Amino acid sequence: MREFQLNAFKFAAIVAFGGFIFGLDAALISGTVRFITAEFALSDLQVGTVVSAPGFGVIFALMVTGRICDAWGRKIALLIIASLYLLSAVASVLAPNFEMLVVARFLGGLAFTSLSLASMYIGEIAPPEMRGKLVSVNQITTVVGLSAAYFANYLILMASNADAAWVTALGIDRFTWRWMLGVEVLPALIWLLMLLAIPESPRWLVLKGRLHDARGVLTRLLPEGQIEGQIREIQASAASAPVGSFRQQVAEVFKPRLRTAFWVGLVIAVAQPITGINAIMFYAPTVFEQVGIGTDAAFLQAVVVGVISVLFTALALLLIDRVGRRPLVLFGLAWGGASLFLCSWAFSHASYALSAASLQSLTAAGIDISGLQTLVGTVFADDVAFKQAMYQVLGEAVARANEGILIQEAINIDATLVLGGIMCFIASFNMSIGPVMWVLFSEIFPTRVRGIAIPFFALIVSTVSYFVQQFFPWQLNNMGATEIFLFYAVCITVCLALLFYLLPETKNKSIEEIEASLVRA
Repeated sequence: MREFQLNAFKFAAIVAFGGFIFGLDAALISGTVRFITAEFALSDLQVGTVVSAPGFGVIFALMVTGRICDAWGRKIALLIIASLYLLSAVASVLAPNFEMLVVARFLGGLAFTSLSLASMYIGEIAPPEMRGKLVSVNQITTVVGLSAAYFANYLILMASNADAAWVTALGIDRFTWRWMLGVEVLPALIWLLMLLAIPESPRWLVLKGRLHDARGVLTRLLPEGQIEGQIREIQASAASAPVGSFRQQVAEVFKPRLRTAFWVGLVIAVAQPITGINAIMFYAPTVFEQVGIGTDAAFLQAVVVGVISVLFTALALLLIDRVGRRPLVLFGLAWGGASLFLCSWAFSHASYALSAASLQSLTAAGIDISGLQTLVGTVFADDVAFKQAMYQVLGEAVARANEGILIQEAINIDATLVLGGIMCFIASFNMSIGPVMWVLFSEIFPTRVRGIAIPFFALIVSTVSYFVQQFFPWQLNNMGATEIFLFYAVCITVCLALLFYLLPETKNKSIEEIEASLVRA
């Protein structure tokens, strides 16, 4: 039996490594924002387009990935995804302009379905007693990838500032953002090669009538006496699957008898990204620069975000079957909403003013301060007014390129309060609706519609996430930090109220019991 468990773990670990690649791809861009903005002279919306391009790509990928999985198999689909990650990483490093960078990152977004496909594959090859733990590995590898990306960005930034011959020889000081995006290339190549060693899903083989091949795979996963029973179970499950066109299958989700499950799924699908988590995760150094801690410290704080994400995701996986889904989600949203309200309050009491001493620091940083002399002693009540003044005096390109140090020299704020609020928000998200959402999606929908319902609501998650990423730079420079933190805090509060009313507890209930409690006659 141990041999079968080791094989299942090996295959699951290989596939779950895609979560690590996803985490890298999603978070590496956060460190490049300031550099690509300066190099390509980007506007707020163009910055948002670069960062959100993968989120736009995954919307299209979700529409076809299921069909590719069914037509060509899970393994082929995973190999295509790994190839797209590799192609995207290489193309991003070599991108000569804004447009090509967007295209390269869009290609990476087509691979973002690796999360849902990995969960599908692992669920189909894992023994029942190991399924929950092995599927959870995917979530852990994702947050480890995020953490690794922040750490890599920080190390590359430190290297770029070092006065060393090897830094100049490798071009790290001149091509800093390209080195950051290049971190993904080697892991993506390794994953592509490792995937060649996994077998095809036995479930897909049975569905295609390739019973001999399915038995060959199952001999590596189950004792011989259980193989035929497993094949019969797969055949019975396939017989109960919904039939008809894709549109007809989607229509099943909207039927009145599934209304409660539909509303629960919809609110969760919107709530998870509307918390603003991707605004912080994809723009982490930019967010921390708003507190006035400087660019280097902002990158270091992003590393802390990664560590907290890993720790609290692990905590969620330990608590989810003990405490339950509902308490984790409700407590996490309440904690996250309070944390963002705290950040908003701190920014509302901030002020911005340049002094003679701060001008000396700006001069040392190589900024022409001649136009700033007239602003010494002028107090700006919010970050929007301060940034606009900097744009007018220094020019938008120069002000954007040096935004971190400008804010650092001018801001008067309780930075500890803001940093603590952001870290609490990250912790609350990763121990609640972040990982729990996917568990709930797999539980609240009847078996016969789950294969359609989960991709459908994943599409909603991806669409909302895309808009959050796309418009965050514009929101930050036009609404300001106070309003944007307040906006997300209010969104969390509304979602918390709806889920308090709608969300059932599914802990220790069978799929049939959950279905009976949610499905209307």
